[in-house]
Amino acid sequence: MDREPMTPQGERQLRDELKHLANHDRPKVIKAISEARAHGDLKENAEYHAARERQGFIERRIHEIEAKLSRVHLIDVKRMSASDKVIFGATVKVRDEKSKQEKEYRIVGEDEADGEAGLISYASPVARSMIGKTKGDQVTVGLPGGRRIYTIVAVDYI
Repeated sequence: MDREPMTPQGERQLRDELKHLANHDRPKVIKAISEARAHGDLKENAEYHAARERQGFIERRIHEIEAKLSRVHLIDVKRMSASDKVIFGATVKVRDEKSKQEKEYRIVGEDEADGEAGLISYASPVARSMIGKTKGDQVTVGLPGGRRIYTIVAVDYI
């Protein structure tokens, strides 16, 4: 079984989602199924079929989260000795050498990645190119839109 790196925040989000699904959504859908059954013929009961479909989704998601949590390798950069290298969990500010625009990324686990929020997976091309580098280093990243050169402006472990 492969361990999956995850930040404490990512683990907390998964545990919160699991708790909500198990304690709120599951009982709600069970009640909806019970009420739909009371309406009679199940073959043509759209409410019943919709509730059963929702139940299947909820149960699959609960199982998926439990499996992920069983494989978590928790990495808390706040507890690691500070260095100037880019590592999993670090927040990295980079400057695009072509556009001169600066961006900030936090390197997280695959399940935590959210490009809109600046959270990138450690397995992404951008993160892979930065890991092990330090402030001032330049990295070249092959992206769908072409190659980009970034300069690492700052590395933080917040």
